[in-house]
Amino acid sequence: MTTQILFIRHGETDWNRIKRIQGHIDIPLATTGLAQAQRLARRIADEVKQGARLDAIYSSDLQRAQQTAQPIADALGLPLQLREGLRERSYGAFQGHDSDEIALRFPDEYAHWQTRDPGFAPPEGESQRTLYHRVVHAIEPLVAAHPGGRIACVAHGGVLDCVRRLACGLPLDAPRNYPLLNTSVNVVDFDNGSATIVSWADVAHLGAPGADDGFGKGPEPGR
Repeated sequence: MTTQILFIRHGETDWNRIKRIQGHIDIPLATTGLAQAQRLARRIADEVKQGARLDAIYSSDLQRAQQTAQPIADALGLPLQLREGLRERSYGAFQGHDSDEIALRFPDEYAHWQTRDPGFAPPEGESQRTLYHRVVHAIEPLVAAHPGGRIACVAHGGVLDCVRRLACGLPLDAPRNYPLLNTSVNVVDFDNGSATIVSWADVAHLGAPGADDGFGKGPEPGR
């Protein structure tokens, strides 16, 4: 039985615009991000009025995701259910810095990061491999709880990256050639343990993508 999930990246933050790694730092949405979230909520509400189904809405517990998800929950009269497992990757000591600052402060670690080694973890942070398994384990119970259903998960670029790799069978060290857009709707079907992408990076509600498209210095999203 197929469960469809709308994976949505949070709206734009001030740090997104300057490519500063947020990780687990609890940065709020920028004014532009709040406006993006309202547009997204209107779009989803309109789709539901036209017959689309949405059974539940889940979100990372970081406020930039919550602030993106809450307008949707309010528009549909659904409770917002928070899941710590949907958080962005923890970048530890890299958090709060851009790539140039990381290269200067942590030259050895920066060089290792650039090799795309999935086992590399910044000081006090998570590896890409750890993030991937955390995200998969966070999604599995949501799929199980909504057999044949359609739900939304509002999360982060790193989470969406893991979902894309899961659905496409991409190695964790493969370069990324797909966007991770603010408030993008990325639709994935889960059926009998497999994941299939239905659509990706849909920002029709915005008219144009935000300043941060997920492509920046460094091998992985963390913003």
